[in-house]
Amino acid sequence: MRLAGIDLAWNGEKNTSAIAVGSFIGNKLFLEAVEPAILGQKTIVEYLSSLEHLVGVAIDAPLIINNQTGQRECEKALSRTYSARKAACHPSNQSLYPNPMSVHLSLALKEMGFAHLGITLWQIECYPHPSIIECFGLTERLLYKKGNVADKRQGQVILANLISKLQCSSVLALEIPQQFKPFLSESTIQSLKGKALKSNEDTLDAIICLYIAALYQLNAIGTTYGDSNDGYIWVPQICCI
Repeated sequence: MRLAGIDLAWNGEKNTSAIAVGSFIGNKLFLEAVEPAILGQKTIVEYLSSLEHLVGVAIDAPLIINNQTGQRECEKALSRTYSARKAACHPSNQSLYPNPMSVHLSLALKEMGFAHLGITLWQIECYPHPSIIECFGLTERLLYKKGNVADKRQGQVILANLISKLQCSSVLALEIPQQFKPFLSESTIQSLKGKALKSNEDTLDAIICLYIAALYQLNAIGTTYGDSNDGYIWVPQICCI
């Protein structure tokens, strides 16, 4: 059984996305592949289609956008819960994103049999910020995306250390093979800048999305904000370390 987590770029035809792939071996989630810079919907669909026994995909991007303006109801609901913890949602609407790759990717997955919030074959929209808060028992959003280069590096180091702790999780252990350890290495992260630093951030997000996918597959406690008609976001509600 394989799962995938995707950190999808907002403009995915011009900017690269990241994908993490894992499989269940015993009672562990085994990280088995990482694509830190994959470009375009066609390439992503081809990559996912090549994965044998893929049953679920968690994507950090708005998969259903029906509203012309403003925020989706799921974004409003999630923000009511997490805005005080600095993890509210950005607005998604058809005016801002008239031809979103995320929606087209979701429709392609649906044609492949991956149903929204499904059971056998499924896809879910996720949001790393509140999921990180819940999975790691944080009081508020972890800052690793904004600020100067030093701030971003330090934020990534903190996130990488948290991800590493999942190797000993009693909820769901994440096995990280040696070839992927550089993405989590403090010395490596501190040496990065520019596109390389951004690519590492995307990779860490993709690993978080993969872990969210695994929790969904395990029927872990979670909250679904919104619905599969007008958009939803699934957030796990369990501390894993």
